[in-house]
Amino acid sequence: MSTTTCQVVGFLLSLLGLVGCIAATGMDMWSTQDLYDNPVTAVFQYEGLWRSCVRQSSGFTECRPYFTILGLPAMLQAVRALMIVGIVLGVIGLLVSIFALKCIRIGSMEDSAKANMTLTSGIMFIISGLCAIAGVSVFANMLVTNFWMSTANMYSGMGGMVQTVQTRYTFGSALFVGWVAGGLTLIGGVMMCIACRGLAPEETSYKAVSYHASGHNVAYKTGGFKASTGFGPNTKNKKIYDGGAHAEDEVQSHPSKYDYV
Repeated sequence: MSTTTCQVVGFLLSLLGLVGCIAATGMDMWSTQDLYDNPVTAVFQYEGLWRSCVRQSSGFTECRPYFTILGLPAMLQAVRALMIVGIVLGVIGLLVSIFALKCIRIGSMEDSAKANMTLTSGIMFIISGLCAIAGVSVFANMLVTNFWMSTANMYSGMGGMVQTVQTRYTFGSALFVGWVAGGLTLIGGVMMCIACRGLAPEETSYKAVSYHASGHNVAYKTGGFKASTGFGPNTKNKKIYDGGAHAEDEVQSHPSKYDYV
């Protein structure tokens, strides 16, 4: 898959997931009344993050918002916060990813800047998807706990007889929408991060190596380096050291102590 295709697919998946997260947050059917023991009822109850609703058999539906914040359960408030944070991060990541698309050229924006923006939007989408999945999972865990506690209270009588009538709630359609939307946002963010590697320019460094042509006559002095081409009048190979110049033949004529070993 090419870099542009991966980036565009990730952007579309993240966009679809963000729309799903917004829809799930505004839906009222996070928890619905369990009709297993009483399939025929005149009143059907369901609740969301912002209000609770009652639907009668005649088709009339009445919803009542939650007029309190401190009176709500702490888990419900945590789910609200997670969904809102996920939506905010998703919207910011969506705006950043629009300018980071490779198929859209804005001014003289370099590929390195687009790569950084793509990586930033991908990370935001990943965090947004994780927040949505975590929020829906926390609410589902709360439903499961309340469901079994209500079941234990209902069938606590002798011989399994029903002692009290208590409304039990099960998973609503908003939970499944939230799980799918969070997963799409997460996958889109991962694809955006993968596309970042293809957008980043390859940095290559060339090390310069200097080569010097060797001459026929090379002299060493304390003042620096001197090379002669050998086309002058002095064509004999000589080595000059500090303190004076001696011909190579004269230097080799004097024996040293190592010659007798």
